[in-house]
Amino acid sequence: MGRAFEYRKASKLKRWGAMSKLFPKLGKIITMAAKEGSSDPDMNSKLRTAIINAKAENMPKDNIDAAIKRASAKDTASMLEVNFEGKAPHGVQIYIETMTDNNTRTVANVKNILVKNGGEMLNKGSLEFMFDRKALIEFTLKDGVDIEELELELIDAGLEDIEVEDGVVLITGDYTSFGTLNDALESMDIEITKANLERMANAPIAITDEQQVDIDKILEKLEDDEDVQKVFTNVI
Repeated sequence: MGRAFEYRKASKLKRWGAMSKLFPKLGKIITMAAKEGSSDPDMNSKLRTAIINAKAENMPKDNIDAAIKRASAKDTASMLEVNFEGKAPHGVQIYIETMTDNNTRTVANVKNILVKNGGEMLNKGSLEFMFDRKALIEFTLKDGVDIEELELELIDAGLEDIEVEDGVVLITGDYTSFGTLNDALESMDIEITKANLERMANAPIAITDEQQVDIDKILEKLEDDEDVQKVFTNVI
């Protein structure tokens, strides 16, 4: 399989096994999407996508509705999306996306996790050029759909790559094409099952199983933090 499928399989979402950790993170994404635009998913593509992803993880409708309602609450006014860049042992680079209402707390927590596990915080912008930001959208291939024709129709919407595995289609495009790709699929009555903006290392490295243990320890601690949404590395 291609790089995009392998990256999807290595997605850190698999570490969010406990719903007690997963649902609050998904809820924050929904709240921010509703806060930035309309609370009506039909009028807000970002919110619509956030809800699709939440449903894919079996988040209950009541939780989704509550997250949308929180967008109008006073305590969400200061919620910010903040990114951090760091270095871990064995030449591993880490890009961390957070959503926080207390940046001082989040900075301290992220720095503490990195330093205590042999890493360090890097200056903002240090790793921007090391990761390509991509839109990844997944859906089930309908019976009778010609994949080559589908590919041609999506090129104008920003498609860069399309792959099929066991009837599941994964399309990739630049992050700026996220909205146009979503809209194009919806216009074809194709039901999206997952859609995310990912950061893919443009020069990935391989590490040993023993080294991976060290990295997994850092990643798990970072992803356990309530403010951390996603963590990306340059590991294959």
